[in-house]
Amino acid sequence: MATLEIRALSVGYGPVRALRDVSVDVPAGAITAVLGGNGAGKTTLLRAVSRTLGFHRGTGTGTIRFDGQALEGLGPAQVVAAGVVQVPEGRQVFARMTVADNLRAGALGARGGRKAVAAALTRVHELFPVLAQRAHQRAGLLSGGEQQMLAMGRALMAGPRLLLLDEPSLGLAPLMAQKIAETVQEINAAGTSVMLVEQNASIALRLATTAYVLDVGEVALEGPAGELAASDEVRRRYLGVVDETAAEDADRAGRAPRTLSRWSA
Repeated sequence: MATLEIRALSVGYGPVRALRDVSVDVPAGAITAVLGGNGAGKTTLLRAVSRTLGFHRGTGTGTIRFDGQALEGLGPAQVVAAGVVQVPEGRQVFARMTVADNLRAGALGARGGRKAVAAALTRVHELFPVLAQRAHQRAGLLSGGEQQMLAMGRALMAGPRLLLLDEPSLGLAPLMAQKIAETVQEINAAGTSVMLVEQNASIALRLATTAYVLDVGEVALEGPAGELAASDEVRRRYLGVVDETAAEDADRAGRAPRTLSRWSA
């Protein structure tokens, strides 16, 4: 049963059409990945769910339901109160505020009162011990990986049932990216559904149970993540795997094989 149901979603920024008739399901308790190149509409999709499109002068049509509740027409704060929280691309922590104050800001939309907030803070410190150690340090002085931890921790302070993650490994060293991936798994194992937009397709397909590929604002491929990972098209375009047959044909023809660059969003 889907926790999040998106049906026939179309989004535009003025005359520019970013999404066209997109339908996506995020099953309850699952990690669903969304892949695609630059300009495919991945971030726009998350903004539509979190109802932050208006901040970017975007408008949309279609239906978005979370646990049967319609999200269209709600404000961002109401969406957070409903249990859907987005971690934006680029961390966007409050650089001049301390780590502790960033986490308190995340708790402003929390449900359940002080006990729930205290429990959420304990959980965040268990997941990211460095945030407890850096509690009184300005967020802007943290490393990129620590800022990503803070952005995720801030979102978790609201007690989400669905976490929207936009490029959590972007710009991170491989070891830190792997650490973030392991934490996403741990968050999901504790019962939080995850919608993951990720520039590292290899990590995304390894974490997810289902996946969608967006191409110029439309769903080009969808299915179990394992099947998409084995797809020649996905392997060529998003995992940097060159078609060996094409390379052999090019070699016989006396020309260099076409090199497929690794996708970066």
